[in-house]
Amino acid sequence: MSKHLTRSTEFAGHNRISTQALTSVAKVAAADVLAVAPAQVRVTWHDDAGALALSISSAMGAPSLTDIRRNPGLAAQNGGSILARATAAKVRILDQVEFLSGSQLSRVDIRISGLIARTDGRVL
Repeated sequence: MSKHLTRSTEFAGHNRISTQALTSVAKVAAADVLAVAPAQVRVTWHDDAGALALSISSAMGAPSLTDIRRNPGLAAQNGGSILARATAAKVRILDQVEFLSGSQLSRVDIRISGLIARTDGRVL
């Protein structure tokens, strides 16, 4: 007679994700959203009254000024101003990091440290 064990969806114990793993997830998520290489992204974590806050300093991919001069509507087609794109990026990065890591973040702060002209059309 064989015994069949039923598995519940919850098990006792703890799962922990290291700061290094969280940092890697955040760098890749931010790089994807900001249209840059992960090496362009710096990530730091902060305690926000007991919650986990993410600070990002990164360049951002953007259409070249030559391309914008040729097509003035290009900036609007790619998410608007740098400020508008950075603001929208906060939500997208927060959602991706929370989804991938299972961690809950209180906020995401972004500092745009430069622009990288992109001619492939891939921006936010």
